[in-house]
Amino acid sequence: MNKQLITGIHHVTALADDAQKNVDFYTGILGLRMVKKTVNFDAPDVYHLYYGNETGSPGTIMTFFPFQGMMKGRHGKGQMTATSFSVPDTSLDYWLKRLKKFGIQHTAPQQRFDDELFIYFEDIHGLGLELVFNKEDQRPGFTYGQTPMEHAVKGFHGVALTEEGYERTAALLLQGMDHQLVKEKGNRYRMSASGVPGDFVDIIHSPQDSRGLGGSGTIHHLAFATPDDDTQLLVRDKLLSKGFNVTPVLDRQYFHSIYFREPGGILFEVATNPPGFAIDEHPAHLGEALKLPPWQEASRATIEKGLQPIQVNTDKFMD
Repeated sequence: MNKQLITGIHHVTALADDAQKNVDFYTGILGLRMVKKTVNFDAPDVYHLYYGNETGSPGTIMTFFPFQGMMKGRHGKGQMTATSFSVPDTSLDYWLKRLKKFGIQHTAPQQRFDDELFIYFEDIHGLGLELVFNKEDQRPGFTYGQTPMEHAVKGFHGVALTEEGYERTAALLLQGMDHQLVKEKGNRYRMSASGVPGDFVDIIHSPQDSRGLGGSGTIHHLAFATPDDDTQLLVRDKLLSKGFNVTPVLDRQYFHSIYFREPGGILFEVATNPPGFAIDEHPAHLGEALKLPPWQEASRATIEKGLQPIQVNTDKFMD
C-alpha cells in the first residue's frame, strides 16, 4: 500500500496592509493565537505573522505578509478566494452578535451542499473569510479568553479555489496529491486528503469571473502538509514527473517548503509538519518575541528599527 504523502492543509498565507490592524482582527475579533512573530525570509523588512490554535497545529495556521501601504487586490479566478474557519454548530447566534458588535459586515447564514451552514465576511483588508458551523470537528478551540471556549475557532474548515477550468487542478489533487473527491454540487467540487474539517479544498469552476489581482486582501499561497523531509522529496519527485516546475527545498525555520504553481495559476506549497513552532520559544510563550532566522540575527537592530511596533491586545475584544 502506498504511503500517503499529502495529509491535508498545512497553512494559508495572505497579503495585508497595516500590521497592527491585522493583529487586532485575527487575535482580537477571531480569537486566534499569535504563534509566531517573524519576518518574511525573502524580504526581512516585512513581518511574517502566524496565527493558529494553541500549538500552531497544521490545519489551523493562517499567516500574513503585512506590507504597509500595499494597494488592495481584486478577488477573481486564478486565486484562492475564501478561507473557511470551523466553529461549533451551536455558535451561530454568538458569532452573528460578535461580528455585529465589532462592525464586521457579513452575509446572512447560507447553506452549501444542503447540509453545511456558513456565513461569509471579509477581514479589515478585504480578505474573503467564512465561518462554517458544524458538529463534525472534534478539535479543541483556542481563545485568549475574549470568546467562550464553547464558541472558539477550531482551525480551518477548508479553502476555495476559483478557477477558469477545474479539470486540470482536480487531476493534480486527485492523481498527484492524495486527495479524493468527497462532494460536488453545481460548479463546486470538494476535494480532501483526510476527509475531515480542516482539509477541504473546494474548486469553484467560474470561467465568467474576472481574473484576480494580487494585493492586500488576497491570498499569496496555499500550503499542503507532508509528514517529513523524506515524504516531501517523494512529493517533489512526483510533481516533477508530472511536468510541474517545483522549487528546491527551502528552509522556513519552522518547516521545510517546496513551491509550484497549479494549472490555474495559484501558488501551492508543500510544507513539512516538523519541526514546528516550539523550536525557538516555549509553548506557553509562542509569538511573544520577534524571531529571526539565524542568517538575519546580525541585522536584528536594523530590522527591528524598520518594523512597525505591534502588540497583541485582546482586552478590548472581550465579550
